[in-house]
Amino acid sequence: MPMRSNLVYLTPASNDMEKIVKYHILHSGVQSGRAIYSRMKTKIARLEDFPLMGQTHPDPLLAAVGFRKLVLTDTYVAIYKVVGDTIFIYRVVNARSDYAKLLK
Repeated sequence: MPMRSNLVYLTPASNDMEKIVKYHILHSGVQSGRAIYSRMKTKIARLEDFPLMGQTHPDPLLAAVGFRKLVLTDTYVAIYKVVGDTIFIYRVVNARSDYAKLLK
């Protein structure tokens, strides 16, 4: 059986998730906040078994330094890198925002 990768949320990614959940609670209620949190965490956790399941980042500069993008929902994506047996989650952001500037 293959080894699972380690999953590390960097502080900006943790802060992003907290803001997303708070937004959903404020605008749609506690149940919505719980649901979006659960959905994002479940999808990101799959990276432990399938670290390359997200696509190489479409931005050539981000791709050149190893960033990958995992679609979490219709709205949100996780930006991450695989380094050895560890997956670093850098950001969790709205896919329609200009988030690439946050990583350059």
